[in-house]
Amino acid sequence: MSMQTDSISWESTLLAWAHEALDAREAPRSIEVSPVTLRSAYRHCEQITKRHSRTFHMASGLLPAEKSRAARALYAFCRVSDDLVDRAGVDPRTALGDWRAKLSGQRLLERDPVALAWADTRLRHRIPECYEQQLLDGVARDLDAARYATFEELAAYCYGVASTVGLMTMHIVGFSGTEAIPYAVKLGVALQLTNILRDVGEDWQAGRLYLPQEELSAFGLEEADVEAGRVDGRWRRFMRFQIERNRRLYAEAAPGIAMLSRDARLAIAAAANLYQAILDDIERHDMDVFTRRAHLSGWQKLRRIPAVWRTTL
Repeated sequence: MSMQTDSISWESTLLAWAHEALDAREAPRSIEVSPVTLRSAYRHCEQITKRHSRTFHMASGLLPAEKSRAARALYAFCRVSDDLVDRAGVDPRTALGDWRAKLSGQRLLERDPVALAWADTRLRHRIPECYEQQLLDGVARDLDAARYATFEELAAYCYGVASTVGLMTMHIVGFSGTEAIPYAVKLGVALQLTNILRDVGEDWQAGRLYLPQEELSAFGLEEADVEAGRVDGRWRRFMRFQIERNRRLYAEAAPGIAMLSRDARLAIAAAANLYQAILDDIERHDMDVFTRRAHLSGWQKLRRIPAVWRTTL
């Protein structure tokens, strides 16, 4: 079984959203807060990053200090935003609405270290506020959609929760011009697809299935197969198709790294490389994403950095 994914339509849609957000850039608002409070807020974001994503913490540590702390503020903002959807005992729509209000209000954000550090980062690096709103809209999709019929629909979701992160990161680290945008968008989709393939089992337990329905059907699979965690020939062929497409997206996004500031290229290339290695781990374990979570050990991550560094010289 072979399938071809027509990327023209979904890519053009996502690029239109990316440029729309860039064109809607608003005048930055000033933030008045003591340096001590601000430093404490950034330290809090660094702790969140270290606790929740060792891979991102390692990769962001390859950036210069100011860019590193800004990247970790962005990660903490994304982490908090995403967690609002799944927090027990809280209405997620109300929580997201309160979070949006906090991010836009001076007095409210001062009371929240993540909101404060993120607002300062957005101001310092002139990050278009529309990217922030697109990310929050992407997170909110999980409240309404637990299934995606086509890859085009899934790519739109990936843009909201991941490509926006790449576009905001681009403003933090520095980039050559708007020609870098398509690569950032595509890398975001690639990274999120890796998350989706890694977390099939966990997502199913949470009531979500991000794999495109029409592609499951094309390989003779049904939701009952996912529920049963059935790893057979059909599943292996399906996952091989998914992984091949995922790797192709990483390869197509790779030229964009040269369009970033020189002092940021290693960090972004390392993040992409470490995520691609998750696909290798899935393959090594016979496409089983039901009984284990694909990952790399700390040593496996470290040993890959020198080779990545040579590619960014």
